[in-house]
Amino acid sequence: MPLFPVTPYDREVYENELRDFLPQQIIDIHSHTYLKAFKGPEVADKRVVTWPSLVAEDNSIEDHQETYRLMFPGKDVSALMFASVNRNDDIRAANAYVSRVSAQSGWPALYFAVPTQSAEELEREILSGGFVGIKGYLEMAPTYIPEAEIRIFDFFPKHQLQVLDKLGGIVMLHIPRNGRLKDPVNIAQILELKQAFPRLRLILAHIGRAYTKNDVGDAFERLAPCTDFVFDFSANTCQYAMERMLEAVGPQRALFGSDMPICRMRMRRIEENGTYINLIPPGLYGDPSQDAHLREATAAEGERLTFFMYEEVRAFRRAALSQGLTPNDVKDVFYGNARRLIDGARSDIARAVGNG
Repeated sequence: MPLFPVTPYDREVYENELRDFLPQQIIDIHSHTYLKAFKGPEVADKRVVTWPSLVAEDNSIEDHQETYRLMFPGKDVSALMFASVNRNDDIRAANAYVSRVSAQSGWPALYFAVPTQSAEELEREILSGGFVGIKGYLEMAPTYIPEAEIRIFDFFPKHQLQVLDKLGGIVMLHIPRNGRLKDPVNIAQILELKQAFPRLRLILAHIGRAYTKNDVGDAFERLAPCTDFVFDFSANTCQYAMERMLEAVGPQRALFGSDMPICRMRMRRIEENGTYINLIPPGLYGDPSQDAHLREATAAEGERLTFFMYEEVRAFRRAALSQGLTPNDVKDVFYGNARRLIDGARSDIARAVGNG
């Protein structure tokens, strides 16, 4: 029995719109691999949206690989992966699992860091686990800080970033705050981060969470002094944000990511009152009132809803066409840029260890 159904409409979208657009080799720079066995008690004061948890209980390495096989037939797809955890989960076991399956599969991995870890502990875990950098999350910030007031350095403390700067490793940054990409505090701290720690390799996830036109503002102009960090467009279908990203930084600083496994969701995203709404098939994900970002489509429209993964790539294809990207540009976005980033981190980490 397949992991999830692939409908004739899904195949139509892939064959007619995506197969020839995509290169033969693909690296998904933003993906989660984890088991439900690592989950602890539900967090009472969760500071995250709930809809992603409705798609899959977990995403083992086997399910991860099978998803790519089902969604991208004929393509060679690999990933940069990391755990998906909340405060009450067994974070040590989750990181150990990612380390183990990274060694088995050959896929690179990031260590999921928590801000209470010392620099010495973080460096030891990165090196012993074979990780190429770190991922963190605003959920891990101290609980006394209200969600809307969380800042980057609350969950990525500077002593940890100093470790990544020394190693030349990757930092996957999911920015906080309701203003998302255009938030002035986020922009100031991104500029400060790159000025203070120039050797770390910074990925700004989800185009800085610019999921709608309203989230962009003048952020790209204000971030212009930083000329080396990159953006992934995981879990994002906003063509406008993708176009502004390409205009501002070019295809050499854009990377494909999916945010696996939530990209298995069947949906189509719309913008409404400055926020995003995921239109979903009736009954497929339970009661849509559980999350303000969900709304059920009609039964007829539900039959024509494909994967979040495909909707994201469709949006980027439109942006690429509007910006005149060449096939080589597209190959870089979906493979070459990630390959160089990962290989550079591996090389620098090995050199730092050798010099140490």
